[in-house]
Amino acid sequence: MTTPVNLNRYRKEKARAEKRARADSNAVKFGRSKAEKSSELARKEKAARDLDGHRRDE
Repeated sequence: MTTPVNLNRYRKEKARAEKRARADSNAVKFGRSKAEKSSELARKEKAARDLDGHRRDE
């Protein structure tokens, strides 16, 4: 005779696995490290400074 299967446990494990898969896909899509964010911000600020440096006074 086999042991009974706890369907609630199976359902919860399946839901956790789906959430984990969704979180992983979102991390790939949207996730960036703090270093990447700060480096991009520094590049944008430098580009703005360079552009302002080329502006002509009238």
